[in-house]
Amino acid sequence: MFKPITALVPGVAMKKTLVRWGAVLGLVGGAMLVPLVTGVRVLALPDDQIVQKLRPIPVFAIADAQGAPLVASGAEGPNKTPVAGVFISQRDAQAFLDGLKTKNPELAKNVRVVPVSLGEVYQLERTSKSKPDRLDFAFVPMQQQVDSAVALLKQGGQPNAQFNGVPLFLARGGQEKGYLTIQRKNPQGKDEQVIPIFFKKEELQSMLERFKQQQPNLAGTIEIQVVNLEGVIETLQKSDNPQLGQIVLIPPQESLEFVRSLQPVPSGKPAPR
Repeated sequence: MFKPITALVPGVAMKKTLVRWGAVLGLVGGAMLVPLVTGVRVLALPDDQIVQKLRPIPVFAIADAQGAPLVASGAEGPNKTPVAGVFISQRDAQAFLDGLKTKNPELAKNVRVVPVSLGEVYQLERTSKSKPDRLDFAFVPMQQQVDSAVALLKQGGQPNAQFNGVPLFLARGGQEKGYLTIQRKNPQGKDEQVIPIFFKKEELQSMLERFKQQQPNLAGTIEIQVVNLEGVIETLQKSDNPQLGQIVLIPPQESLEFVRSLQPVPSGKPAPR
């Protein structure tokens, strides 16, 4: 069962999350390039830390009033597993529901688009694996971002490139091709450098334009790389790369704005814009 994100994350907590992401996106003045650290070994992240990294990311499911997700039958045979779609974009989820209203209005009237935490999806999938009524999740990426990912791969010398999964975008540059980092406050209020990985290429590019203005000597060395969400999660589970702890996923601004619009407005105060 899904809990809507408004129930999963209380209004005050979500407000703090939104403010924090706004601050992160605005801290380009603290952006810098750091080389890949080698020679240091740490364990892959435990599940609770992975959940914490994924929790602030809103994603969208089609679910009923009780939070049960709409599922499709899996492969034929005795071991078929139902699959629930998880949309990265609220607009894509709504478009799917609008199509369902035409194809199956009786079913559509009992479900709605529900924003949930990516951390909760991760937890549900991990918990479900050991159960007889297992449920798999299939992420539905934004097509425009898939197209951007394919274009990047072709520019990188893969003329027949295809892209599977949900694309994520990050930047590297400098003589040592270090990851671009930004500065933010950690939960203890201390400054830390994190590696931002964006769900939208355009939002990364916006940050890079400001970075290049402030660091013009590095502008020519900056390159955007694309990875997929599924691979990043697997890497968090299995890799010993010491920079895993620095990874921060930056959700689409439109997703944050949609979730913000669902927050109750205190009496006498205008709705947030």
